[in-house]
Amino acid sequence: MTTRTATKSTPAKPADDKPFDFNLDAVTAEVESTPFRVHWNGRRFEFAHMQDLDCWELLAAADGGEANAVMGSLRLALGDEQWKAFREKPLPQFKLMPLFREWQKHCGMTQGESSASSDS
Repeated sequence: MTTRTATKSTPAKPADDKPFDFNLDAVTAEVESTPFRVHWNGRRFEFAHMQDLDCWELLAAADGGEANAVMGSLRLALGDEQWKAFREKPLPQFKLMPLFREWQKHCGMTQGESSASSDS
């Protein structure tokens, strides 16, 4: 028979136990982030809510100008699979901005307001 020694389990220490000024982990969305559903080219597409998009990707897209920002937002909102299908048929320019404005409205944002802007 083997003798077993009890080991004392100690709770894990937090990685950083110093005080902080702002807890970003505690920040929650102020609105329910429901997807924006669009019918295009005979099928349904679901755009993620603007507030749920990765700000780092949005900022990188915006660095290329307004057109890149819009296209980057749409690409991020649809994800790779839907983005590919969405682009199968050419999208006339006159449809792009109405789509973007309605998506903004759905997300509770005013025209010209980016998803990275603050309320101040």
